[in-house]
Amino acid sequence: MNYSIFISIFLISSLPIILSQQPYIRQATTQCESRDNSTSVLGYTCNGASRSCQAYLTFRSQPPFTSVSTISTLFSANSSQISQLNSVPENAVFETNRMVLVPITCSCSGPYYQANTSYVVQQNDTYLSIANATLQGLSTCQALIVQNPDDLATGLFPGEIIRVPLRCACPTRTQIDDGVNYLLSYLVTWNQFVSTISELFRVDTGRTLAANGLSEQDFNIYPFTTLLVPLQDPPSSTQVTAPQPPPPPSSATPLPSAPPPSGGSRRTWIYVLVGVLGGIVLLSTVGVIIFCLFFRKTKQKSKPVPSLESFESIEKPLEKEVDEESQDFLESISSLALSLKVYTFEELKSATQDFSPSCLIKGSVYCGTINGDLAAIKKINGDVSKEINLLNKINHFNLIRLSGVGFNQGNWYLVYEYAPNGALSDWIHDKSEQKMMDWNKRLQIVLDVASGLNYLHRYTSPPHVHKDLNSSNVLLDRDFRAKIANFGLARSAEGQEGQFALTRHIVGTKGYMAPEYLENGLISPKLDVYAFGVLMLEIFTGKEVSLLYEEVNMQLSEVLTPLLNENGQENVRKIMDPLLQGNYPSELALVVFRLIDNCLKKDLSDRPNMDDVFQSLSRISTSSLSGGWAISISEHRTAPR
Repeated sequence: MNYSIFISIFLISSLPIILSQQPYIRQATTQCESRDNSTSVLGYTCNGASRSCQAYLTFRSQPPFTSVSTISTLFSANSSQISQLNSVPENAVFETNRMVLVPITCSCSGPYYQANTSYVVQQNDTYLSIANATLQGLSTCQALIVQNPDDLATGLFPGEIIRVPLRCACPTRTQIDDGVNYLLSYLVTWNQFVSTISELFRVDTGRTLAANGLSEQDFNIYPFTTLLVPLQDPPSSTQVTAPQPPPPPSSATPLPSAPPPSGGSRRTWIYVLVGVLGGIVLLSTVGVIIFCLFFRKTKQKSKPVPSLESFESIEKPLEKEVDEESQDFLESISSLALSLKVYTFEELKSATQDFSPSCLIKGSVYCGTINGDLAAIKKINGDVSKEINLLNKINHFNLIRLSGVGFNQGNWYLVYEYAPNGALSDWIHDKSEQKMMDWNKRLQIVLDVASGLNYLHRYTSPPHVHKDLNSSNVLLDRDFRAKIANFGLARSAEGQEGQFALTRHIVGTKGYMAPEYLENGLISPKLDVYAFGVLMLEIFTGKEVSLLYEEVNMQLSEVLTPLLNENGQENVRKIMDPLLQGNYPSELALVVFRLIDNCLKKDLSDRPNMDDVFQSLSRISTSSLSGGWAISISEHRTAPR
């Protein structure tokens, strides 16, 4: 076989993918049946230099999403970062149609970039109205249909929770070399032009055209679409506080944009030339690598070394020879861990002051500073393949994010996002006034955990079971939003109805393990549902799990059921955390405890699934925040499925 011919064919076929920028969506937003991604209706292609990055969105405040808190909830974004980025307090309410900047983490999900959030379907909602009206074009009906269950593709029902992929992208290597560090997904509205949007963010029009696959001859943009704006620095509030053009009368139709000013046209060819030259260099490198791969098996190796070629930011091979198991693992993940940065041991030592006791958080977890940002660095001796494989695939606000990995002398070092407020257990068991959490804060935490578990059970492929949910493995960020952590015991839930037998090696946290797991070694998503019920009981009673079991000396549900059937509200008052007494809606509290009771049923078939639990908690949270406490308790009973 002529390998040079093969390589030439590969390079030619790859040329459009490598050199092309993200295509502008044009007028494809209403063609909900289309699955052709040539106009990026399913999402921007994952072709950047990194598989995960900091990105930004714009959103125009519209009721009911007019405050920092409601907008942060809509996009699963950090409310403190939204307030800082827009130079407003965290309790601020924006005037209608005010442009708001939203910071997000953009990551590859399959072949496309996206940031994930969820949405509770309202009356008369359709995929098209959610994409174009509620989200104003930050998602598309095509992407919503593809990423939600088949039974929702033909119709939506009020109260359903759907997954929302937000449109975002990371800069390509060519853009980074040209000084672009961030991409902003700008919502185009009526009577806007590429040139005026570029001017708003002080960006050359030629760069914006190139970033969206547009040209001087093909420059039309339309409302309810996103335009990628390449930025060197993060956007600022001063750039978006200028008066926004009002929408036209209802009879108006989208108008094409005017051509960009000549200043951008004179420089566009420069960026095209730079892109082509950069692409040729990249293609040459890829060609050499492929050529070497074809002949790798014919060459003898003097000694085994870790396969780290596909990791970004690796500067030199590991100084210590790893054992065969670690070498095999490195080679096995080399093709999928592109979103993870590999840190040298020296970098990790520098980040943690040589793993100083002053940086120790708990156990073998250290707080470190990397590139000015705080990170949690966990030292592990053993197999970390399952945890890395899982965390590399998932992208959810309520699941802790793994950003990097290191290895030294048989020890792995996993680098996670940092949660400033630490473990949930430290807060619910600390009775000091400084750490008292009110009803709504606790309700938000359980809703966050339910959202993360629901994603793990329904939207990972294959579905996974966490297996070790407890209050120590739930971390709190600066806004007290919950992040599920420690996926070392997580396991896929493949098999009939998600159940399968294990060996006698039962592992987990005492008090949280479901009866069927302890007795028969059965694993299913219902295992997490049981642990979640224990966690909720712990959160709302303020008692540690060991104390709960000491007090009842039997199945928790066997005690709760009779308490909740007669004089339910009064009995809830007796077991509620004393710090909450008199400061919670008694009717909603009864609903919550009945939900806990359902989660703790001994027979796993009697427990609800996590989607049912999440939907019930979403309705409870909405009622609690709106003050609508006098609701039908029967409406929130969760039937097992």
